[in-house]
Amino acid sequence: MDNDRLRECLDEDYTRLRKVAAGADLAARVPSCPDWTVAELVDHVAMVYLHKVACMKFGRPQEWPPETGGEEPLPLLERAYGELAAEFATRAPSTSAYTWYEPDQTVGFWVRRMAQETVIHRVDAELGAGVPIAPIPADLALDGIDELLVAFVSYGSRAWAEDFADVLAPAAGTTVHIAAGERAWSVEIAADGVSVADASGGVGTGASTSIAGEPDDVLLWLWNRAGDGAVTTSGDPDALAAFRRVLVAATQ
Repeated sequence: MDNDRLRECLDEDYTRLRKVAAGADLAARVPSCPDWTVAELVDHVAMVYLHKVACMKFGRPQEWPPETGGEEPLPLLERAYGELAAEFATRAPSTSAYTWYEPDQTVGFWVRRMAQETVIHRVDAELGAGVPIAPIPADLALDGIDELLVAFVSYGSRAWAEDFADVLAPAAGTTVHIAAGERAWSVEIAADGVSVADASGGVGTGASTSIAGEPDDVLLWLWNRAGDGAVTTSGDPDALAAFRRVLVAATQ
């Protein structure tokens, strides 16, 4: 996805998140994030925005969480998004910026990451408020699947090997075929990390397990925001469970 499209999606999902949260009981629990209330979800999103603004401004890792001055959740979210949008408006996506993903040290990484962060937490807000989940555009969902598999699962399994140590060894040798829309990915789990390859056009023959569905359903399943009924799975159920444990390690 290009930068303009990502920013368009980011703005739409922020706007939806803000509207849903404003109409919700802020003390309600968020079923997809059971440790959080809606207010705590909103606080988290605001702090993520402020943290990334600081990463871009100062070009180095920043302490987490950022100082918020005790603002109420909704005004804090509005202020934080305003700062984030202003930062993106003044920096080209190719501009150098600190990120946690070593292969991409640019502002464009944060545009993509914040668009994907926001759509998932927009869904969390909808679940917490008990309102229908608004559609996720197919292009955003496909981009989100790719980002999760490549940056969080594959890169993360090697960059933060200690976080994956307990789940990789038991899953070593597992192969997963993921299909969504016209795209597909092949995932190979080894004891020392996960490899992800574009498998578009392939059928996934020989994979230990496979997952298929509409792009938004697959994205939400991978982020544990949708149950197994949202997608079609086949193959070894133990392999599927092993892959799920790898996903949890990648997204916690």
